[in-house]
Amino acid sequence: MQQDADAICARHERLWASKPGGARAVFSWLDLSGLDFSGRNLSNADFTGAVLAGTNLSRSRLDHANLFGCDLQEANLTGASLRRADLRACCLRGANLTNADMFEADLREGLIAAVDKVKGLRVIEPTKRVGEAYGAILAGANLERSRLSGVIAVRADFTDAVLKDAKLVRANLKQASLHGADLAGADLSGADLSGADLRDAVLAGARINACKFDDADMTGVLTDELVGSDVSELPYDEMLRAHALWCETEGAQGAPSVFDGADLRRLTSVKGLNLTALSARKAVFYGLNMEGVQLQGARLEGADLRACNLRRADLRGAKLMGARLTGANLREAQLGPLLISSDRVMPCDLTGAVLKGADLSHADLRHALLTRADLTRADFTGASMRHADITEAQLRSARGLETLF
Repeated sequence: MQQDADAICARHERLWASKPGGARAVFSWLDLSGLDFSGRNLSNADFTGAVLAGTNLSRSRLDHANLFGCDLQEANLTGASLRRADLRACCLRGANLTNADMFEADLREGLIAAVDKVKGLRVIEPTKRVGEAYGAILAGANLERSRLSGVIAVRADFTDAVLKDAKLVRANLKQASLHGADLAGADLSGADLSGADLRDAVLAGARINACKFDDADMTGVLTDELVGSDVSELPYDEMLRAHALWCETEGAQGAPSVFDGADLRRLTSVKGLNLTALSARKAVFYGLNMEGVQLQGARLEGADLRACNLRRADLRGAKLMGARLTGANLREAQLGPLLISSDRVMPCDLTGAVLKGADLSHADLRHALLTRADLTRADFTGASMRHADITEAQLRSARGLETLF
């Protein structure tokens, strides 16, 4: 069976490569339990009603694939791409979807019907309830704008998952782990989150009408309610001008801005601004567009920079101890040392920072202090890591660090 499946996959990949002899992969209603499809390109393949229990689909490409009514119990889908895939009526009980990309995937309820001479259409009763993700592991998965209305995901693991603008209407998420999950803008109307772990989750802009949170752990949840001091309460324009003048005159005039403990989310964007030596300890920047911002030597200890766009930002010599940068875009960012004088440099200090799922590809991290930092699922592809200190850092599923070992 594995040999036959490999032949079908090969023809499908030839089709995608526009080579002769290609044909679309059709596995509908087949028992593919325990087979190995790891790393295969099966975009647009048809798996309708197939049994994929225990199947290895890790790192496979299943974009736009039809997986309607599939049995994916205990399947390995770690790192798989399932963008806009049809997963309606699937059974994902115990499946591992860690770090999977499920952007706009459809995981709603559904039923499979067959032609019946007497009834016209007869619903096929599955051995397990359809639309079920009981105990599934979706840690770090990208489920942005996915459709999960009515899904049964009791005790499922959504730790650090991205569920922005997802549809979770009437979803059963009892005792699910949503620790650190980003649910900004999600529709949770009528969802049951009784006993769920929502520590440090983001619920800003989420719809929670008739949502049950009985006995749920809501410690550190970020909502629309302002945290600390609101930026509208501060003389922001005056402080910004004074800070710019302070930078331009090398401290002779003006004064550095201080936003310690401030909630800066209403700024929306600080793109390209010169905020050198800014003090914003424990400030909330969540989701801000900070592309190209200059933050050399900034004091950002304990700041919330989750989901921020910091692409090409200059953070040389910045103090980011304990900062939260989960899901942040730090592509091509400068996180190297800041030259103070001919014989003195200040490294970028990320000691104890949380960079889970952060994109650090092609970033400059020379001499960066990453001691005890959480780099789980972070992407360091092409990054410069010379003399970086990663002592006691958590490196589980981090990419692009192979050359360091």
